[in-house]
Amino acid sequence: MTGKPKAERRIGLLNGFAAYGMWGLVPLFWPLLKPSGAVEILAHRMVWSLVFVGAALLVLRRWAWAGELLRQPRRLGLITIAATVITINWGLYIWAVNSGHVVEASLGYFINPLVTIAMGVLLLKERLRPVQWAAVATGCAAVVVLTVGYGRPPWISLALAFSFATYGLVKKKVNLGGVESLAAETAIQFLPALAYLAWLTAQGGSTFTTEGAGHAALLASAGIVTALPLVCFGAAAIRVPLSTIGLLQYLTPVFQFLLGVLYFHEAMPPERWAGFALVWLALALLTWDALRTARRSVRVLTGEIGVPATGAATGTPGTGRNAESVTTEPGPVDARQ
Repeated sequence: MTGKPKAERRIGLLNGFAAYGMWGLVPLFWPLLKPSGAVEILAHRMVWSLVFVGAALLVLRRWAWAGELLRQPRRLGLITIAATVITINWGLYIWAVNSGHVVEASLGYFINPLVTIAMGVLLLKERLRPVQWAAVATGCAAVVVLTVGYGRPPWISLALAFSFATYGLVKKKVNLGGVESLAAETAIQFLPALAYLAWLTAQGGSTFTTEGAGHAALLASAGIVTALPLVCFGAAAIRVPLSTIGLLQYLTPVFQFLLGVLYFHEAMPPERWAGFALVWLALALLTWDALRTARRSVRVLTGEIGVPATGAATGTPGTGRNAESVTTEPGPVDARQ
């Protein structure tokens, strides 16, 4: 490998760590926006995300995709569905963090790969390998244990996981780049969000102009908090193998979990530790199976074409296609939280 590819890979890894690290540390940001409520924060996030992403696209002069999208009603409809689902995901996540449920929210992103696989089986009639079945069964057992531990189903985790898995499924159908997709989704969110903020201001409930310039700046910076990790993710995705991206994605819920336990001091009785341990076991099985299949796929491919393997492996946490089957596995979609 020459020096340039090594440098590119290093840049990609740094951007990957930055993206998933920022997403993992975002629970530290949302409490700074109090006394704003979750819905007001969500509306500001939508509005300012479009402002910042629109400015970035103006600088990059990347607007050709917008005209094409407007001429494709089906893709535009899918973008609308994606915008609706990610609105639910964003709003619930902000509320969960600011209501003291950081650990339960992190669980949602731990089990998201398992939910994605389950949706692939139920909706797309895909086939699973035996280890994948074992991982899904272990994940179901974890939900039962956590239901006992919480005294109720972990509905925050399940809602986050199912909404984000649905979002990922729709995004695969749309096939737009990360920045372009965020621009399209926030363009759809923009008018309802702006209308809500105008109504809130008229009712005297807005905090944007009543809590000082610093608070207003923090609300506006929600756009940067949304867009910047996505830019880093895009830079990583084109420079490192999908297998690496698939493993890096677990940094986000790990950081969130550690923040919930060590910084926010949320309770973790033994039954919750047992539930999380089962989830981590399921993810370990899933990752091991994906990497094993990836290596096998590379060997088959290189044996067929007679050249040494370089670049990204397939069948990894982040892709669904491999030598044995076609299945939906945890994807490195932009986990905007």
